[in-house]
Amino acid sequence: MSRVKADALPLDEVDGNVIHTVKRSVFSESQPSPLKEPLTLAAVSQDVLRNILDLNESVIQNEEFVRCVSGGKLFPGSVPLAHRYGGHQFGYWAGQLGDGRAHLLGEYTNRKGERWEVQLKGSGKTPYSRSGDGRAVIRSSVREFLRSEALSLVVSEEPVWRDPFYNGSVIKERGAVVLRLAKSWFRIGSLEILTRTGELDVLRTLLDFVIKEHFKSIATNDPDKYVVFFSRVLNETAHLIAHWMSVGFAHGVCNTDNFSLLSISFDYGPFGFMESYDPNFVPNTSDDEGRYSIGAQANVGLFNLQKLLEALKPLLTSDQLSQSQQILREYPQIYHQRFHELFKAKLGFLGNEEKDSYVIAFLLKLMEDTGADFTMTFRQLSEVTLSRLQKGSFAPSLWALSDLSSHKHFRDWVQLYLQRLSRIMSDSDEERQHRMQGVNPRYVLRNWMAESAIRKAEKNDYSEVTLLQKTLMEPFMEQEEAERAGYASKPPSWAQQLRVSCSS
Repeated sequence: MSRVKADALPLDEVDGNVIHTVKRSVFSESQPSPLKEPLTLAAVSQDVLRNILDLNESVIQNEEFVRCVSGGKLFPGSVPLAHRYGGHQFGYWAGQLGDGRAHLLGEYTNRKGERWEVQLKGSGKTPYSRSGDGRAVIRSSVREFLRSEALSLVVSEEPVWRDPFYNGSVIKERGAVVLRLAKSWFRIGSLEILTRTGELDVLRTLLDFVIKEHFKSIATNDPDKYVVFFSRVLNETAHLIAHWMSVGFAHGVCNTDNFSLLSISFDYGPFGFMESYDPNFVPNTSDDEGRYSIGAQANVGLFNLQKLLEALKPLLTSDQLSQSQQILREYPQIYHQRFHELFKAKLGFLGNEEKDSYVIAFLLKLMEDTGADFTMTFRQLSEVTLSRLQKGSFAPSLWALSDLSSHKHFRDWVQLYLQRLSRIMSDSDEERQHRMQGVNPRYVLRNWMAESAIRKAEKNDYSEVTLLQKTLMEPFMEQEEAERAGYASKPPSWAQQLRVSCSS
């Protein structure tokens, strides 16, 4: 396990996990606190095990493995670190935040030459824990394991006390640890904290490190490298959020401390995949004002990029600042163009036609009016034959299209859609279906599916965690076990009552 960051970036001079205001540092050395035994290795990703970490599956039979992935023992060469960062939370500066219950164990370069940062979550207190206990519970850890690039989920009998909905009803839950991976855990808040505290030399050191390690196409001696960096982050962030929208994903807590500098998805808390199409869908019950509704994510991305530019401002000349502000103004166009491209692909369109945006918007309006299921409407459009679509009578298995067809303007949209497809030269129905099924998932991690797995896991039955992990590895492919579990069926009635909060 490489200790690149411990050697290259300034470390906190205060030893141990004493909670304090950290200064002139990017990381603090912090030892994980082992969960109380007995421990259960509840789930392991075979894909991460073999294809990212180059490990044989026999390793999971070793007790030392369970200790290493739960914080009880360090990997060779590991120097555990907790990262210092700040952030704007729900629009307001929150000051020092940091890894309050996560430990970066190091960096691993696999046989394909890929570099991955390995981190424990739920592994105990750090200097950034504030009033927290440094732990995570089963329900949040199952969701994290299933949604992120995670290797393992370890469950303990250690009691952890939580108020799930912040209503004064504190309950006893069990502690759990997830070992998760990312190409980098640096975020917008990593830079914000340094600008806010006037540590511009540390800001420059961190920014140069991030560019050198993760933006290799940017020349380190380029005088405009920070402008190029900002442009790259802006473009990739716009593309990321457009991709979220294309699969109906709402992150739930789009604070600047949860937005990656590499424009990757991480820090999965009260996220949700939209079921009935609703631009105002809010997965997080703690978000009373709907700031992070699915339809607001693009605008929140712009807000976060504005805060990134503010963090970079002290390192920019007046001319570079003007260039960066112009780049920022281009964000809406970049986002909408990518959104348009993705939704065209979801509908099987090839080439460009002037009315494509209208056809997309028309469909989304029908879906909103009828409450049609987002995922399965697009999936079933990719499975139905065009002759069946034109007839407008659908078998029970095409339940989402049946719901959509109740709209009085459904036939009008179908005619527009069929006319658009008919103008694609040398395109067969089979080719269209194949094309669309490659971009429209049949399975996403709906909250009711995660909740079902959580309820079983809390009773020491991890079979559905394993099934979901397997299913979500191939979300575009129809799978017999997933079909039997109802993962492509109409959501159960009790799913509408589910609530997810930041408490974890």
